[in-house]
Amino acid sequence: MEQFKLRSDYKMSPEQSKATKKLLTSLKTEKDTVLLGATGTGKTFTIANVIEMNKKPTLVIAHNKSLAGQLYYEFKKFFPDNRVEYYISNFDYYRPEAFIATTQTYIEKQSQQNWEIEMMRNSALSSLTSRGDVIVVASVAAIYGHRDPKEYVKFHYDVRVNEKIDRDDLLTKLVEMGYKRELSLSPGTFTVKGDVIEVSPSWTSFFHIRIELFGDEIEGIIEIDSMTKEVYKRYQSYVLYPASANVVSEYKIQKAIEQIKIDLKKRIIELNSEGKDLEAQRLEARTNFDIEQLQETGTTNGIENYSLYFDDFRKTGEPPFTLLDYFPKDFLLILDESHMTVPQLNGMYAGDRSRKKNLVDYGFRLPSAMDNRPLKFEEFVRKVNKTIYVSATPGPYELEKVHNKVVEQIIRPTGLLDPIIEVRDSENQINDLYDEIIKRKMKNERVLINTVSRKLAEDIADHYKDKNLSVAYLHYELKTFERDEVLRKLRIGFYDAVVGINLLREGLDLPEVSLMAIFDADVEGFLRNKTSLIQMVGRVARNVHGKAIFYGSKVTKSMKEAIAETDRRRSIQEKFNEKNRITPVSIVKAIPEPLIHELADAQQLKLSKLQRKDKIKLLKEEMELAARNYEFEKAIKLRDLIIELEK
Repeated sequence: MEQFKLRSDYKMSPEQSKATKKLLTSLKTEKDTVLLGATGTGKTFTIANVIEMNKKPTLVIAHNKSLAGQLYYEFKKFFPDNRVEYYISNFDYYRPEAFIATTQTYIEKQSQQNWEIEMMRNSALSSLTSRGDVIVVASVAAIYGHRDPKEYVKFHYDVRVNEKIDRDDLLTKLVEMGYKRELSLSPGTFTVKGDVIEVSPSWTSFFHIRIELFGDEIEGIIEIDSMTKEVYKRYQSYVLYPASANVVSEYKIQKAIEQIKIDLKKRIIELNSEGKDLEAQRLEARTNFDIEQLQETGTTNGIENYSLYFDDFRKTGEPPFTLLDYFPKDFLLILDESHMTVPQLNGMYAGDRSRKKNLVDYGFRLPSAMDNRPLKFEEFVRKVNKTIYVSATPGPYELEKVHNKVVEQIIRPTGLLDPIIEVRDSENQINDLYDEIIKRKMKNERVLINTVSRKLAEDIADHYKDKNLSVAYLHYELKTFERDEVLRKLRIGFYDAVVGINLLREGLDLPEVSLMAIFDADVEGFLRNKTSLIQMVGRVARNVHGKAIFYGSKVTKSMKEAIAETDRRRSIQEKFNEKNRITPVSIVKAIPEPLIHELADAQQLKLSKLQRKDKIKLLKEEMELAARNYEFEKAIKLRDLIIELEK
C-alpha cells in the first residue's frame, strides 16, 4: 500500500508533537478522540502528522464549502505525493423540488451544475477505488445518497498494450461507461480519428488518454497534455473510470422501469382508496413521463428519486450508499469544527424527510423518493471506524463520547495568549465602546462589535458614523464578494470597526483586530452560550493586544464558563512563555487586493448587456483558473459575482 508522505517547511512545536502522540495512542484503543485546539495553535498541521503516521485513508468533513476548500488547499500542500481530493455538492445553485401544502404551491427543482466540482468528485471516487494513500476533504455532501461502490467498480475498464479488441467493441464499452462521442474533447467525452481514440477522463481536464490501435490490437496507450498535446507518459496498461458515478447499464434501467410500473399501480390504488383522485392522476402522469424519458435517454430530471430501484438488494428504509462506502472499513474520520459539524450532520435527515413527505403525500413523487436521502446520524456513526473531533470548543456530543477526556493543544507557536475578558455594565455601553474604538484607532488597531439584533447593529453603525467614526454593518444581505470587501477595508483601516449579528460564519482571520465587543452578553441562548462566546473571543487571539468586553447587566452561567475556560488557557500559555522566555507577537498577514477592482463597488454592476456578457466570460475563465490552482475561496467569490451579473 502507498504511504503518506508529509512535506512541509514547518517543524512540529513541542505542543503539536505532544498532541500528535496522544492522538495516535488514543486511536489504537478508542473509537472517538477529541482534539481541543485553541485558535491559532496549528490544529491542521497536527492532524496532517497524525494522518502520515496513522497510515489509513482519511475523510475530513467540514461544515461549509469555504472551510472545506481551505482545508483541501492546506492538505494538498502537505501531501503533494499523495491523492488529496475534494468532495462537495456539485451545484453552483440548487433549489430542491418542494410542495407547500398550506398555499398549494409546487416548486420545480432548479439547479446549475458545476462541472469542475463534478470532475473533482469523480476524481475522489477513482482514487478511493484504486489507491490507499487518499485524503478526501468533504462537506456534508458526504452523507448524501450515492451509487453502490460495487456497481461503480464494475464500470472500471482496464486497457492493455497488445490486447486484442475490435475497435467498435472498444467504442461501445466507452459509451456504456457514460462517455459521449464528440468532435472536440471535454471531460467525459471521446473522439475517434481512424485507429486513434482519445478519451478525456471525467476526473481531470489536464490530460487526455490516447489509445492507438493497429487492426484489432492496442498498440499504444499515451497520456498527453490536453492543451499542448505534449506526451506525458506511456503505459503498458491503464484503468479508465466511468464518466459519472451514476452510470447505469441498459439492463438495470429496464429492470428498474418494470418495478417502477408495479409500484406506481400500487400507489395509485392507495391514493384512490383515500379519496385522493387528483393526487393519483398527478402521480400517474408525472411518473409515466419519467418512465418515457428513462426509456428514450437512460435518464430523467429527478432520476435521484428512483435511486432505490438501481441499488441491488437495498430495501425501503435502509440507508443509501454514500461516499463513506467507498472507503475501506478501517478509514479515519476527522470532523473539523466539530461543534458546528456534528449538529449539521445530525439535522440533515429530518429536513430532507419533511420536504419529501409532502411530495409523496400530494402525488408528486412515488414513495421511493423518500429513500433518496442523507444518512440518519446514527447510520452515519455506524459506518465510521475511528473519529477525531477537532474544535476550539468541542460540543456536548463529542465530549460525552470521550467522557470529557480531551487531547489539548493550547500553546500557540507565536506565543500569543488568549484574550483578556472584561465584563462591563450595559447602561452606558455605546459611549463606553466609543472611547475604546478611539483608543484602538490611535494605535492603528480595529474593533469587531457583536449584537443579537439587526436593529441594534444598524443603530450602532449609524450612531458612530454621526460621531465621525468609519463603521460598517456586516449584514446577511451582502453578497460574498461584498462581505469580503468590507473585511478587507477593515484590515487596511478604511473602517475603524465592523458591527454584525453573527460574526463567526465569516471565518474571520483579522490580525489587525484587537477588540471584540459583545453587546447583550447576558442574554442566554444559542448566540450567547459558552461555545459561541469562546469562539467570538477567539477572533481577537491573533493580536498581541487582544481583548474582549462582555456588556451586560448580570453575569450568566455561560459568561462565567467562557471566562473561566479562557482564563485557564491564558494561564497555561503565560507559564509556558515565562518558562521558555517567549515574547508574544501579533500575527502578520498580507492584506489581499480587491478580488475584482471594477466590481468591488456594487454600482459597477450596472453594465450594458454586451459589457456584462464579456465580463462574465472573463470571470468564468478566472474562476476556472482559481479552481485549478485550488484557490476555492477565491473561486466561490468569483462564482457569486458571475451569478450576480447573470441575474
